[in-house]
Amino acid sequence: MNKPAFHPSRFFHWTEINVRFRDIDALNHVNNAVFNTYFEEARVRFIHDIPGFMKSMDEGHSFVLVRIEVDYIRPIFLTETVLIGSSIEEYGNTSIKGFQAIYSKETKELKAMARTTGVWFNLASQRPAKLPEIRNRDQYLYKNEING
Repeated sequence: MNKPAFHPSRFFHWTEINVRFRDIDALNHVNNAVFNTYFEEARVRFIHDIPGFMKSMDEGHSFVLVRIEVDYIRPIFLTETVLIGSSIEEYGNTSIKGFQAIYSKETKELKAMARTTGVWFNLASQRPAKLPEIRNRDQYLYKNEING
């Protein structure tokens, strides 16, 4: 995976998380499993910021995470606050591929990145469903090229 330098406009959505004592393992850094929790929390907040998804969720739909690929780059420590950028890389008929990255709030150092695939799911039928209509959906896309 390309390791993106921090840039505020690269991702549509940003989530800030303070590292908690319970996130730390015996090596005095954030446990690798907790990185997944940070990514998950950011994905949920991101989805809630998209009105088309929220409307469809109110009608009995949700995302089901079917794949996650994580690259751990640098450790995260107790004294840090992290910023998680979330965007969409690709829309399918029933699925979305997402891209996320965790950065230190203080130093902007890249800590980890994740690529995900989520399937839009009808909770009543327990089957994949067509993605809802999303207005201006290109605004949610990851911006690999940054101008300026």
